[in-house]
Amino acid sequence: MSSNITSRKFTRRSILAGSATGAVTALSRLPTPAIAQNLTVKTGPLAEGGIQMEQGVTSYLKEKNYMMGGRKVEFVSADTGGNPAGAKTKAQELVERDKVDLILGPLASFELYAISEYIEQQKMPTLSLAAAQDLTQRKPNPYLLRASATSSQAMQPLGHYAATEMKLKRGVTIVEDFAFGYEQMGGFQEAFQADGGCIVKKLWTPIVTPDYTPYVAQISDCDGVCQGFAGSNPLRFMKQYHNMGLTYPVVTGETGGDDALLKSFGEESVGMISACPYTLDLETDGNKRFVSEMLQNYNVVPGFYAAGLYVNCQVADAGLDAVHGDVSDRVKFMAALKAVSLTDTPRGPIKFDHLNNVIGNIYIRRLGNEGAKYGLKFWNKTIKTYENVSQFWNWPEQQYLSHPVYSRDYPPLTKCHTA
Repeated sequence: MSSNITSRKFTRRSILAGSATGAVTALSRLPTPAIAQNLTVKTGPLAEGGIQMEQGVTSYLKEKNYMMGGRKVEFVSADTGGNPAGAKTKAQELVERDKVDLILGPLASFELYAISEYIEQQKMPTLSLAAAQDLTQRKPNPYLLRASATSSQAMQPLGHYAATEMKLKRGVTIVEDFAFGYEQMGGFQEAFQADGGCIVKKLWTPIVTPDYTPYVAQISDCDGVCQGFAGSNPLRFMKQYHNMGLTYPVVTGETGGDDALLKSFGEESVGMISACPYTLDLETDGNKRFVSEMLQNYNVVPGFYAAGLYVNCQVADAGLDAVHGDVSDRVKFMAALKAVSLTDTPRGPIKFDHLNNVIGNIYIRRLGNEGAKYGLKFWNKTIKTYENVSQFWNWPEQQYLSHPVYSRDYPPLTKCHTA
């Protein structure tokens, strides 16, 4: 898995923005601008999201004429290596060598888990796209703020929708075998089961899986499938799923049905239901402006990754304004970031809970050609909006936190009731 660090440096401060999976970004106090570099890794199944991260940041900076907090910004990129050790090394370089004031990132949950203790020790304000949910739950990090979503924040409404409105009863889950996958499917399963559904089988695949045939062959005795693949993996899975003749309805989260993949989805994906904190078809001024900038700057439609980094920049900018560009007092700056409440973002209104996680809308979409724009043949059309969704869904906070952390084995499979 690839990842990198990218940055545009202020004349007196800099913002480093992620451009591949696991990217770490930062705001720095360096007195002079750095020479622009581009060491971005853009290969592998997860590269699509990383590329969109970079595009989301640069679109925001272009919109603001490369000004944040009253400072001019330039752009630089560096590679983290896409692994926990590499992410921590790069975070240490940013903090100890480059004297940054704000980190944006990483994207991969396992990388955020790897650097969390360090950023807390250093009292380093961090705005992360990574969904590692226990860092805003049982092990809250006071210097971490998440404006995107936890791994299960979209999956819980999806589980509710699948059980109550799609009337699915018996489900199979399939996802990559790592932390983000465990947390996604844990949230889906728990919500699905709470509303009368049951999971009959869980399938786990390596991140790099060129052939899903052995896994698809295990899908049976169900009336719906939940896939949670990321990067380009959803494309391969849906094609192979269709080619093997399976017709069970498919539901998925923000990565499995990402709008950035719409140009590549084909007839095999028509009817797929997805749940996401961001949706391309949101008819608001903020989203229309964002989409227009992405089309103008890169000739691409944005998805969750680009929107996530764009919103992170909006939060950072608002926090900087609140402290008048003075980030010397990190406690004060972090408090300003936590207090940010925005109404005009590409994903709609957002605010933060007391554990520093976002509260925002989750959009349920159906993939088809109805209403398709921007030259796309297929389109995710919003069919239901869950407003102001917290990371605890409908459970009381303490009840939710008393449960074990979502893992490969939790929640356990339950016996399905028969009519």
